[in-house]
Amino acid sequence: MPFKNFEVTEWRLPRLSFHFLEPFSVVLCTGQMTDLIFIEREVVQSLKEYIQAEESKLAAVKRWANKLEVLTHASTSDPEGFLAHPVNAYKLMKRLNTEWSELESLVLNDPSHGFISNISVHRQYFPDEEDEKGAAKALMRLQDTYNLDSESFSKGKLPGVRYNAFLTVDDCFDMGKTAYNEQDYYHAVLWMQQALRQMDAGEEAKASKADILDYLSYSVYQMGDLQRATELTRRLVSIDPGHQRAGGNLRYFERLLAKEIREVARNKQDPAKEKPIQLGTYERPRDYLPEREIYEALCRGEGVKMTPKRRSRLFCRYQDGNRNPRLLLKPMKEEDEWDNPHIVRYLEALSNEEIEKIKELAKPRLARATVRDPKTGVLTTAHYRVSKSAWLEGDEDPVIDRVNQRIEDVTGLTVDTAELLQKDEPDAFKSLGTGNRVATYLNYMSDVEAGGATVFPDFGAVIWPRKGTAVFWYNLFRSGEGDYRTRHAACPVLVGSKWVSNKWIHERGQEFRRPCGLTEVD
Repeated sequence: MPFKNFEVTEWRLPRLSFHFLEPFSVVLCTGQMTDLIFIEREVVQSLKEYIQAEESKLAAVKRWANKLEVLTHASTSDPEGFLAHPVNAYKLMKRLNTEWSELESLVLNDPSHGFISNISVHRQYFPDEEDEKGAAKALMRLQDTYNLDSESFSKGKLPGVRYNAFLTVDDCFDMGKTAYNEQDYYHAVLWMQQALRQMDAGEEAKASKADILDYLSYSVYQMGDLQRATELTRRLVSIDPGHQRAGGNLRYFERLLAKEIREVARNKQDPAKEKPIQLGTYERPRDYLPEREIYEALCRGEGVKMTPKRRSRLFCRYQDGNRNPRLLLKPMKEEDEWDNPHIVRYLEALSNEEIEKIKELAKPRLARATVRDPKTGVLTTAHYRVSKSAWLEGDEDPVIDRVNQRIEDVTGLTVDTAELLQKDEPDAFKSLGTGNRVATYLNYMSDVEAGGATVFPDFGAVIWPRKGTAVFWYNLFRSGEGDYRTRHAACPVLVGSKWVSNKWIHERGQEFRRPCGLTEVD
């Protein structure tokens, strides 16, 4: 059976994964999270109905109480005279035997059952603790990638935002705790400092100032700032003299600080001047990805190596696929995005109707995606890419066949050997029997308000999303050798959502469509 499939991937968190070879996938950054908004709306409506039922019940009980209060006031003021009237005696018997039982049933009736049942049904779709932690890490990744300080996030000062959003003291405190528990003291300092700043400004919170100072002082100490750690611990002791750790920490910090001051005096060095804790005060610890700084700079639009001379070699043209009959009357508009390696962009590659249909087909079957571990080479899940993938069969809908045919027409390559499904074993391509991935065809299915670029760290290229367009490049030279310059990574979306679809095209079947070259880099 020909392998004419789409892989559909949903990103719920920003990802950082460098790919040498990448298939045809659809990527959405908000994805099924939009469903959570409507689920939450239903739960809120259920909660309001419960409140209304409770209020109705309480109103009925109040009416009973008011009526009985009047009766008991009259009966207790002159019990014998009251009961001398036979009607009053009868009604007393009736109330105590029947009506109080009705009132008891009313009080015992619990209107919460409907709400509890409703929220129990929806709870299966709620995010768990790991999701919440992943979302916090995603904010920190955005913070790093786009050089945003904690205050910008807290006050919602992001480019292109349409909705007001802010973080409370408790939100910032929880962000800091997430980082602290991961031993990420760099981000713990940034977020605990922001929580403290907002609390000092008068904002109320469930978290105490002592708790914030406790986390902040130790995190600052772990970042090597002994002087500030001592100052913060002194402040903690002044607020909570009986704190179980603060006193011991303060004595320990003061001994270390005194030793440091003596060494500074002995070496006749100027002591480090105090600086406010903010983005740039401390250096972020390095990780195992040597290209991360280049990647992040490119995501911000910095360090792009598109010189005027190089730009002069870029052109636009009409692409008819070597006089392909389907492109003769309406050729594809093609623009050069990069000269070497050659990357082109096709305009009007997907219509709005096709985009919506692909989303519709993909969304119900999205499942967690994997990335290849750069240390072990094994496909695994990663906290920075909590994404979901789905594959669309070519015969599921005419739209899939039509888009596949369009890719063949414009690239001149066959998609018959494109991957049937995403393989989770290291020798996935060998088991497919279709050779290596020769080319990548990537559709942008949405505009992005901020962020979300595709970057190539090896040669400093940035490709920005434009809805309805597609970009195409070869991952292999004509000789079959890998062009490692085409390793690429998706930048996290800062504001907005992003759908991307890529098609991985394999070597088998391209023998006469893209003949081999004579040298290694042909």
